[in-house]
Amino acid sequence: MNWLLLVLAGVMEWGWPVSLKMAMRDEFSLAWLVAAVVSIVASGSLLMLAQRTIPMGTAYAVWTGIGAIGAFVIGILVFKEPADAARMVSVGLIVAGVMGLKLAGG
Repeated sequence: MNWLLLVLAGVMEWGWPVSLKMAMRDEFSLAWLVAAVVSIVASGSLLMLAQRTIPMGTAYAVWTGIGAIGAFVIGILVFKEPADAARMVSVGLIVAGVMGLKLAGG
């Protein structure tokens, strides 16, 4: 159950960089800024709950990895950011690290 909470925390982590990016598009949007704050609080709260049984270092690394991977993919798909080979290999290394931590039993 705590691994599910950790994955949800990582998914919620996608919300704040996307919301901050949206808040600064064309004209400032307070609603997107509020969405960023809500996402940060939700993500941090779920991370806190997940750490009841998952070691802090493992939980934090997985949480930030899921957040980074999600933000990377959203950046490419939604904001048309570059998807060159070096970036893809680099994010692949993050995926490998997150999977390694999960398989190590952390």
